[in-house]
Amino acid sequence: MATQTFTAVLQREGDGYTAICPELDVASQGNTVEQARANLSEAVELLLEAASPVEIQQRLQSEVYLTSLEVKVG
Repeated sequence: MATQTFTAVLQREGDGYTAICPELDVASQGNTVEQARANLSEAVELLLEAASPVEIQQRLQSEVYLTSLEVKVG
């Protein structure tokens, strides 16, 4: 079975964590970073198994960039 690498963006939200895969616009959550990541991985796998090739192509963003911003405040 082949594998593919996607981006996972995790963020604390209240008492838990949200996880987003920006390439496919899939999100999940969990009580810990590890759980949120695992749940996101499962959600992405389910999407790739259940969605049609057309839907996957429509959702798939081939270029995702993560960077930091420096802005003036105050």
